[in-house]
Amino acid sequence: MSENKTVRFIITRQDTLDSAPYEEEFVLPYRPNMNVISALMEIQRNPVNAKGEKTTPIAWDMNCLEEVCGACSMVINGKPRQSCTALVDKLEQPVRLAPMSTFPVIRDLQVDRSRMFDSLKRVKAWIPIDGTYDLGAGPRMPERKRQWAYELSKCMTCGVCLEACPNVNSKSDFIGPQSLSQVRLFNAHPTGAMNKDERLHTIMGDGGLANCGNSQNCVQSCPKGIPLTTSIAALNRDTTIQSFRDFFGSDYQVD
Repeated sequence: MSENKTVRFIITRQDTLDSAPYEEEFVLPYRPNMNVISALMEIQRNPVNAKGEKTTPIAWDMNCLEEVCGACSMVINGKPRQSCTALVDKLEQPVRLAPMSTFPVIRDLQVDRSRMFDSLKRVKAWIPIDGTYDLGAGPRMPERKRQWAYELSKCMTCGVCLEACPNVNSKSDFIGPQSLSQVRLFNAHPTGAMNKDERLHTIMGDGGLANCGNSQNCVQSCPKGIPLTTSIAALNRDTTIQSFRDFFGSDYQVD
């Protein structure tokens, strides 16, 4: 049965950053357990469209192929997700592939996610260390805190939550749910907490928490199931406390 069965792909393509997008259709022989990445690889090996015309290979990003790196994000049948775990058997035909619209298109399905990484720089999403020499064992985190912090650390900067968020677009400077959740993660770390006030002040400004419309699309689309809306709620509380401390002084305490 599978010998004569085919799979249709309609792919949104774009040759350059400034060129107009267009659609191109491809028909591939069906194989069991086929995912979107393997289909794109097949087109890359033999770039012939459904009309039988020779065309250029599809450009896209990929790396680990096991939903860890986050590189292969794209819009599949209208939903942003990882193409390595998108099984053709579970997708409606024809399979429509498009680049994430939140980010500038480099070519075809390949996008420039600099916006997301620039946001991480804004919120200082790292743990500062003093020099490169051996500092010995770091401070320990309580087990209860470590467990929920580990859930936040699963983020693979895939950009899916930004694509799903209606408040992240070319007309908004909203940093998005991904960077907000990383603020909560690094503020929870005993060493990272040294820069807690600085991170909170950053998200209290333009493009920060106030730009979140609470649509909750992010938590529904996250491939890793990260509790993004829980982080946003926690940060709303933290920034409120920070605003009181800014007004009344650093000694202000909350019971």
